[in-house]
Amino acid sequence: MQPSALAYVPFVSVDDMMKLVNGIGVADMIAGIADEIEADYRRWPEFDKTPRVPSHSEEGVIELMPTSDGETYGFKYVNGHPANMARGYQTVTAFGLLARVDTGYPILLSEMTILTALRTAAMSVVAARHLAPKGSKTLAIIGNGAQCEFQALGFQRCLGIETVRLYDIDARATAKAAANLAASGLNVIKCTTAEEVVQGAEIITTCTADKQYATILTDNMVGAGVHLNAIGGDCPGKTELHKDILLRSDIFVEYPPQTRIEGEIQQLDEDHPVTELWQVITGQATGRTDARQITLFDSVGFATEDFSALRYVHQRLEDMGHYAQLDMIADPDDPRDLFGMVMRAAPVEGAA
Repeated sequence: MQPSALAYVPFVSVDDMMKLVNGIGVADMIAGIADEIEADYRRWPEFDKTPRVPSHSEEGVIELMPTSDGETYGFKYVNGHPANMARGYQTVTAFGLLARVDTGYPILLSEMTILTALRTAAMSVVAARHLAPKGSKTLAIIGNGAQCEFQALGFQRCLGIETVRLYDIDARATAKAAANLAASGLNVIKCTTAEEVVQGAEIITTCTADKQYATILTDNMVGAGVHLNAIGGDCPGKTELHKDILLRSDIFVEYPPQTRIEGEIQQLDEDHPVTELWQVITGQATGRTDARQITLFDSVGFATEDFSALRYVHQRLEDMGHYAQLDMIADPDDPRDLFGMVMRAAPVEGAA
């Protein structure tokens, strides 16, 4: 018996994802995912929304991030283990799935370690389109680990950034990032302190990994007119910005019930005003209003963004290829006879 086409699920492996990224181009893929994210933010009320479901430990966190637009369901499994870097492992790993709501059948299973890096850069781009000073040319990145190059290339491609200033407490990470960006056309400046890296930057991205209340930026380091892209804080007990910066900033978030638990604003009172980014994108709220305003995108990552990224990959499979078909759905001739299907696959006694 041959399984029907519905029994097979397209699977994008790590190798497939790398081929897909290189076939499209890193910067172009970030731009494409950014467009999908923004399109989904414009229909924000259509989505089921819930804070991610975490399982915390002393070593890190494992999370599920589900959502649905009523036609397609998606989720991402993701971990965050800061100590993994010292073990030679990735700090963040992930995989994701899309399924049809009408049947419950999955239509895509994909690696998401690489895709999450692309999606995170794409989300930063979407926020900066609406919040960063117009004509920004200089980006500072504090934390030069796995996310750094994706952020730099995404901002170059989508916002016209020309100079990227890099700083990490580990100089080897900065050297790695600078080497990877050497052929990008960006003016790459390696810095030795956090105070140095922010000089002249209109956009500052913080993307550090330590799971602790940290002060990566102090109040005196952030001048008027800057856009802050805080993406490192993504769980309770983990922050990057001094509280006084938050009190001087107009704060924009993805989904307040999640961000108040995991983001920079966990340092503030629960009623501290924030603006949901989808409202800015749809014109229901204002973003940047004057040249001296400090805007802060307190990004923790939300399930709709992963949904958008998975949907983008699914749309590109037919023309790009780079996937396998997994036989992962039992498909008996008679849906009521799952047992019979199993028994018909049993070895025949006496068969050679």
